[in-house]
Amino acid sequence: MQMHYRPGADPKLLGDCHGSGPRSRIQALTDRYQTTVPETVRRALKLGKRDKIHYTIRPGGEVLLKRAQAPHEEDPVLGQFLDFLTAEISHHPERLQAVDAGRLQSLVGGVDVDLDAALSADDE
Repeated sequence: MQMHYRPGADPKLLGDCHGSGPRSRIQALTDRYQTTVPETVRRALKLGKRDKIHYTIRPGGEVLLKRAQAPHEEDPVLGQFLDFLTAEISHHPERLQAVDAGRLQSLVGGVDVDLDAALSADDE
């Protein structure tokens, strides 16, 4: 489940997380820019102590808040895809084809990449 926070949202209190329609609540920031995550939001996102929250800032100032996946959690879709590839390659190795330099260039041509440049904070 994801929670959306919109600037200027209606300040009615959050109701039961299973109800319909958007709900919002106003929370104050401390001097250190901290706030308490309301209990209804913690329930909706299934948050526990020490869990991490992922924020996505959208154009227009809307912020999407969701429970962050722990780094040790594997992506189930990726895992299934990799299992499929493993089985496909095992059963049909004759279908493998080398990618020639021309095809590779057509896929990434014009993309500027500096392999020695430091990563931005977002890419770390």
